[in-house]
Amino acid sequence: MNDSRTIVKCSVSNCNYWGEQNVCKAEQILIEIDKHASAKYSEEFGSEHFAEHKDYANNSSATCCLTFKPKSE
Repeated sequence: MNDSRTIVKCSVSNCNYWGEQNVCKAEQILIEIDKHASAKYSEEFGSEHFAEHKDYANNSSATCCLTFKPKSE
């Protein structure tokens, strides 16, 4: 298995996975279309497997990141 990872940039600095230079530090990332944004997914994505399904988005503004977890203060 190739261990190279895609670098994901994110500007949401209050996310638990946000890192320096806007780099996401999450082990896995779940991105969903907005019509499913209210789905009840666990916030502990690091070791979980996501339910696989296919959807279509017309543009990036129709998507959202469900991996977001607020930083503990």
